[in-house]
Amino acid sequence: MESLIDNNLPVGKPKWLKVKLPIGQKYTELRGLVDKYSLNTICTSGSCPNMGECWGEGTATFMILGNVCTRSCGFCGVKTGRPETVDWDEPEKVARSIKIMNIKHAVITSVDRDDLKDGGSIIWIETVKAIRRMNPNTTLETLIPDFQGIERNIDRIVEANPEVVSHNVETVRRLTREVRIQAKYDRSLEVLRYLKEKGINRTKSGIMLGLGETEEEVFQTMTDLRNANVDVVTIGQYLQPSKKHLPVKEFITPDQFAKYEKFGLELGFRHVESGPLVRSSYKAQKHIL
Repeated sequence: MESLIDNNLPVGKPKWLKVKLPIGQKYTELRGLVDKYSLNTICTSGSCPNMGECWGEGTATFMILGNVCTRSCGFCGVKTGRPETVDWDEPEKVARSIKIMNIKHAVITSVDRDDLKDGGSIIWIETVKAIRRMNPNTTLETLIPDFQGIERNIDRIVEANPEVVSHNVETVRRLTREVRIQAKYDRSLEVLRYLKEKGINRTKSGIMLGLGETEEEVFQTMTDLRNANVDVVTIGQYLQPSKKHLPVKEFITPDQFAKYEKFGLELGFRHVESGPLVRSSYKAQKHIL
């Protein structure tokens, strides 16, 4: 099938990627709490375009295990290098942040910690336990790394049994080596399949577009995810974090995103979030339903 890449890509973002500054009483209240207590949310540190909407719904995303990743993905703005020592007080800190912010649905994610024998999975399960203990009415999504496909580490997530477990394939098979470097497309699919086989109620994955993939490749990736029994898929526009990162090859139109949403629903996904500004945790609170 013909590539979707436009060699005459215009300079600057198209109008559909421009967003208004977040407003509203709930957003203002949460922004004040984040600043007052120096709370660490991906929403703020990642300058997410959906922050106002998500916070208005009582949803926020938190990153654990530090802010230095052992992998060097070509798309990601997180610093790569030697991570700091594990902070064993982190589970309580995250749980306390969620309580202060009165979060109804929390998304927890992390850097990759290939330097640790457990891949960071022990901190993961302790964080879920702390959140459950301090915030019994808060529902959870864990956006996990692949833990190098090591089952005993994935089993800790299964034991924690969050409402949703997500792991992003990020891109199509052909581009995986360039985009994710140390990750493997089939290993990610196996992690998602394994989670479902072990009894996780709702599994989820995400894809970025605009890296040079074709429509046919996106359809195939969505089909691969559905064949791995994934329930929810998110599809959004890749935006280059800095000049050192992979360039945007194309800005995907809203109509094309709508086409992918239709295809995904026809495949049987329970939820499909597909749009230029969609990110992994967009409308996350409804994915438990």
